[in-house]
Amino acid sequence: MVIPEVVDRVLKDYINLLNEHLPGTIDGLYLHGSIALDAYVEGSSDIDFITLTNRRLTVRDTETLSLIHRTIENKHNKPEMDGVYALREDMGKLSKSIGARIEYPYYNNGELAFGNYFNFNPITWWVLREKGIKILGAEIEGFELDIQPHVLTSYVLENMKFYWTNRVQMAEATFEQLLQLPTEQIDIEIEWTVLGLLRQFYTINEKDIVSKLDAGEYGLTQLPVEWHNIIKEAMNIRKGEKGKIFNSERDRLDHAMRFSKYLINHCNE
Repeated sequence: MVIPEVVDRVLKDYINLLNEHLPGTIDGLYLHGSIALDAYVEGSSDIDFITLTNRRLTVRDTETLSLIHRTIENKHNKPEMDGVYALREDMGKLSKSIGARIEYPYYNNGELAFGNYFNFNPITWWVLREKGIKILGAEIEGFELDIQPHVLTSYVLENMKFYWTNRVQMAEATFEQLLQLPTEQIDIEIEWTVLGLLRQFYTINEKDIVSKLDAGEYGLTQLPVEWHNIIKEAMNIRKGEKGKIFNSERDRLDHAMRFSKYLINHCNE
């Protein structure tokens, strides 16, 4: 896997800032997400990272970490970084097992936070084990990332049953308000929902994880033709391609909602 040039530039600056502001602290840096899946989309994908340290960072370190990430953000508008600072012993642990016992510094949506980290889940560890990229530190094979296929699919089904079902219900309840959003915001909603659900669909069927665009391609081969236009719409948004498939915002949002309910029901049959 060749790391995109723009990502490489961000990582080099990030490592230099870590060494400058937290000297002798960094034990490792690993990438998962779209970069590891060889599906990086310029202008859309994030840099999903796990930075390992040789001591547990505390709330006292957040000012330093905020400075590091602000510096990166000011120099590099895109791609955004999204990840966590943890110890080697945390690798492979699930958020549910950790609970509120341990708090982590993490960077998400342009903000440095400190608390319970939400993204220690079977998907993260599966991608890291199967396709993760080591930038610094020990080899990934040395970590205990023992996620079995049934754990992966159970997690995805639970996620679909609760997170995605609630999200779609909320979107339905606020449908008229959603129509008032700018086109760019509606695009985000459609891409996130349609391709996010298709990734779940792929994992349930194939016991593996793919990128959003690959999940879209999979959906086109596996699902009825009546849903192909909304899948193509979501894929076009992801790729930054402008193409008019639907005649109105109401039409494409309605298709996205109906597709979401269909796929959730289909996966829970």
